[in-house]
Amino acid sequence: MRPSPARPSAASSRRTLLQAGSLGLLGLGLPDLFTARALARPASPSPRRSVIFVFLNGGISHQDSFDLKPEAPLEVRGEFRPIPTRTPGLDICEHLPRIAQQSERFALVRSIASGSSGHEEACHMLFTGRLDFPAGFSLARVPSPNEWPSLASQITYLTRGRNDLPPAAVLPQPSVNEANAFRPGQFAGKLGPKYEAWHLHVAAACALGNGACPHCFRFEGTPFEHESRSIFDMPVLTLPDGGRDRLDNRVGLLDRIEQQQRRLERGAESAKLDRNRAQAISVLADPRVQAAFDVEQADPSTAAKYGRNKFGLSLLMARRLVEAGVNLVQVNLGKNSSWDTHRRNFPNLRDNLLPYLDIALSGLLDDLAESGLLEETLVVVTGEFGRTPKINPDGGRDHWGPVMTSLFAGGGVRGGTVLGATDKIAAQPTADRQTVENLAATVLSTLEIPRDAQWIDFDGRPHEVYRAEPIEGLMT
Repeated sequence: MRPSPARPSAASSRRTLLQAGSLGLLGLGLPDLFTARALARPASPSPRRSVIFVFLNGGISHQDSFDLKPEAPLEVRGEFRPIPTRTPGLDICEHLPRIAQQSERFALVRSIASGSSGHEEACHMLFTGRLDFPAGFSLARVPSPNEWPSLASQITYLTRGRNDLPPAAVLPQPSVNEANAFRPGQFAGKLGPKYEAWHLHVAAACALGNGACPHCFRFEGTPFEHESRSIFDMPVLTLPDGGRDRLDNRVGLLDRIEQQQRRLERGAESAKLDRNRAQAISVLADPRVQAAFDVEQADPSTAAKYGRNKFGLSLLMARRLVEAGVNLVQVNLGKNSSWDTHRRNFPNLRDNLLPYLDIALSGLLDDLAESGLLEETLVVVTGEFGRTPKINPDGGRDHWGPVMTSLFAGGGVRGGTVLGATDKIAAQPTADRQTVENLAATVLSTLEIPRDAQWIDFDGRPHEVYRAEPIEGLMT
C-alpha cells in the first residue's frame, strides 16, 4: 500500500521532473514518447474529432442496464425495472435516471458480439479491434510482443496529437485482474514499443484491488475500511515555491544527475534527446495539461457534476485531456473486474456501480455539451461482453460473449437511436448483429483514419487497420 500523498518535501520536489517523465507504464514516459514520434514514420494530420473510450472492467450486465426484458421470466428479468427516457419508446434501467434524461445525445447498439466469453480473450478482441489472434499469442505472457496492437497504439501510429501531446492516452490504470495481471491487447504488441500509447498509472492504491472503483466495495457486502485518502496518486506538475527560477534550478539538478550519460552520447543523438526532454517539460508545464491532472482540485460544482470519486474524476481527466489535444483517451472504470457480477449482481449494481456511472457519464455529456465539445467528441461506453440471461444460484450473472449493449454519444451520433435487437431473454441478437470489429471501425472512422490504412509490424509486415465496416446508421 502506497502512503497517501502529502505536501511534497524538498526531496520529493527534486523528483518532480523525474516523476513527470515516468508517467508511462513500463517506464515509457513523455520523453520516450517524443523520441518515438521522432523515429516514427510521418503520421496523418490531427483529426478534427476526438474519442473518449470508456471501458467497464468485467462486462456490464446488458439486461440490467440498457436492454431490460420486463416481460421475461423472473429468473431472467431480475429485480430492476425499466424507466422511460426522453426518447419515446426507449427505456433503460431505473438506476440510470440521469442518463435517461440525456437520450437525445446517445445511441444504443444492442447487438454487439465480443467473440468470446473469457475475459482475456474478449479484452484482446475489444482493445485491438480484431476477432482473431496472432501467431504465437499466449495468455501465459501478457503484455507480449505477440499481441495485436491496441487501438490506442494504432492511433498513436496513424495520427498526430494536437499541441505536442501524444495521440492516445489510457487512464487511470491499465485493466488488470484480481491477481494484478494485465488484460491482453492493451499495449503496442507487434507494432513495437515506440508506438506505445501514453499510459497514466495514477489510480490510488487500495488493499481491496486495483483500478478505478467509485467507492471500493466487497462483492459479498462485508464491511471494510478504505485506506487511501486520495483518489489519484499524481506527480507534482505545478511550479515549486519560488517560481521559474527554482524550476530551472531543479532542471539543473536533473542535468547533473544525467551528466555522465550525456558524455557518452554523440552529436545529433544528444541534441535529439535534449529536444525531446525539453518538449516533454514544456508540455507538462502547459496550464491545460496541469488542469487535466489536477482534477482532485476541481471546483465544487464541477466535482459535483461528475462525482468526486474515481469514476467521475477519471472522466473529467479524460475530457480535459481531449480538450488539451489528445485524440483518443481510454478510461478503464472498475476495480479489478468490478462489473463482473457473478454474485450479488443486483445489490452491487444498485448500490456500488450504476449510480456512480449515472452521475459520471451524465456529467461528462453535460460538460461536453456546455463547452461546445460534444459534436467533436465521440463517447463510447462498453464492457468486453454481456452477461448470461439466467440468474445463477449466487444471485449473479456469468460471462456472455454472444451479445452486449454499447452506448455511443456525441461525435456525430444520431441521438435517441436504438440499433440492433435481442431475443426475449437478451441472449442472442435478432437484428443488425455487429462485432467489436465494427465498434473499432467506428472509432477509426471518427478519427478520420483512411479506409486503406495499414500498420507495419516490427518484422516489416503490413496489416490492415479496418477489419469491418463502421456501424451503419449510427452517425448523422
